[in-house]
Amino acid sequence: MDPTSFSGAAVPSAEIARLAVNAGVTKAKSDGLTLFVLAVLAGAYISLGAMLFLVVSSGTEQFLGWGVSRLVGGLSFCLGLILVVCAGAELFTGNNLIAMAWASGKISFVDILRNWIVVYVGNVVGCLATVGLVVLADLSALGAGQVAETAKGIASTKAELPLLVVFARAVLCNALVCVAVWLTLGARSMTDKILAIIFPIAAFVALGLEHSIANWFFLPYGMILTGNEISWVGVAGNLVTSTLGNIVGGTLLVAGVYWLAYLRNERKSSA
Repeated sequence: MDPTSFSGAAVPSAEIARLAVNAGVTKAKSDGLTLFVLAVLAGAYISLGAMLFLVVSSGTEQFLGWGVSRLVGGLSFCLGLILVVCAGAELFTGNNLIAMAWASGKISFVDILRNWIVVYVGNVVGCLATVGLVVLADLSALGAGQVAETAKGIASTKAELPLLVVFARAVLCNALVCVAVWLTLGARSMTDKILAIIFPIAAFVALGLEHSIANWFFLPYGMILTGNEISWVGVAGNLVTSTLGNIVGGTLLVAGVYWLAYLRNERKSSA
């Protein structure tokens, strides 16, 4: 059902669930090259949001206080998902909602894995390419070097986090990301989509949660700025663990819960 058919009223959650299934089928059946190109774009968009977060967060805590500074940084990071959703791109974490189409019997598990692998690789390529451009542009010199210090501090902290902490934070992170994407599915305008994104995304950033794709920007960038002083083992552990946690948060806490709430009986009736 087209969300515009609700003539000004909010799209009911049950209808958003069906829209999510239809979107999942479309994403799962898209050709590989299209997925990859749009995934590279998404990695670049998320990286630009992360870079804006670094700039906005540098040197603001002493004036705004820790909490407000985190909130402002979180609002700036929203740029990434706003570009992904509004400009059109494929983001691995948001695509965890495809699990709803699988649970409804519309696609196979192989379809899910294909989408996730192609999109994840494309996201990583987009992130690393953006890291390269940011280094060439010498953006770390902004704020008399404060941006560099912020980037190094964030990367070092992420690489040193215990893996259980990374996993738990990643679960919570993608629950919020997928809720944001869920809300945009019921949006009728660009403004609706932007407003739907802002609060969940600002919240996960302000809370210091772990987004696997954003970490493909933060960690390599921090390693370059520190001259590879950050542990490769810590970086690899963070990236693998945050990816697994994101999958759990998106597929179980959002896709799984909403499927159970609204679509489980439809699967039974069609069986």
